[in-house]
Amino acid sequence: MKEDINALDEVHKCACMGKDAIHFIMDKVEDTKLKDVLNKQYQDYQDIAKRVEEVYPKYNEGKPHDTGAMTKAMTWYGVEMKTLTDHSNSKIAELLLQGVNMGIIEGRKLLNNKDLDQEVHDIIDKYVSMQEVSVEVLKKYL
Repeated sequence: MKEDINALDEVHKCACMGKDAIHFIMDKVEDTKLKDVLNKQYQDYQDIAKRVEEVYPKYNEGKPHDTGAMTKAMTWYGVEMKTLTDHSNSKIAELLLQGVNMGIIEGRKLLNNKDLDQEVHDIIDKYVSMQEVSVEVLKKYL
């Protein structure tokens, strides 16, 4: 049960971080096809976060952990600094791929190293699969 709560908290934080990163970078994107890709990815993150929020009460009272204000500020600052002189599709895809890869690593660690309830396992597996698809889509913009 404790592993399920921790796993849900982690995947929720990862999904919220993904939404934050896309939100912060979206105004720098000029390419309409890339904007469409990012809007789809944002929706995918939102769906994962919503699913976690729906099942969380089965495992714990309260709400799943979100990204903190400091983490959000650091994400925003990182996006601003790294796109100050270059906000090309390639640079944006590179930044997003770095975050997506961290999400895949975290998700795989949860799947491989935790004894999770099947419902929790399925949510995390869906999250990792979504991230892996994102890698393939974003690589085209490098």
